[in-house]
Amino acid sequence: MSPSPSSFPEQARTLGALLRLPYHRLSKRLYAEMAASGFGEIRPSHSVVFRHLSPEGSRLTDLAEVSGLTKQSMAYLVEYLAKHDYVTVAADPVDRRAKRVLLTKRGHVFMKALLAASSRLEDELGKKIGRTKLQNLRTALADLDEAIMTLPK
Repeated sequence: MSPSPSSFPEQARTLGALLRLPYHRLSKRLYAEMAASGFGEIRPSHSVVFRHLSPEGSRLTDLAEVSGLTKQSMAYLVEYLAKHDYVTVAADPVDRRAKRVLLTKRGHVFMKALLAASSRLEDELGKKIGRTKLQNLRTALADLDEAIMTLPK
């Protein structure tokens, strides 16, 4: 049994709430699995770094901008991840004043495990609601994203 809606958006069943609630539950389950797999120091709040980090590394300022966080908040999260050997921070080769965030070997192991766990959870969901329904949801979400990008500002 799921808890009764508590916020105004949840009670109104807004699109944002309907997107956010499953994401929150999926994320919570995924990070619990990661903790059980030996990555206990990683919290869902750190996902904002992993979610936006490119394979060739990303500037700290770009991570902050794309995530909607302040540079200071992003630096705090990155510092924590660097302390636990998931990322490293170095001068950007193009602009030595900027900081570039890169995955370490341990960070790559974590990312591989995270993506594998995510895939397993998607398989479980496909079995639960039907693979066709899940694929249709993926298509609808991609279409929704495209439509949002074309809305007037």
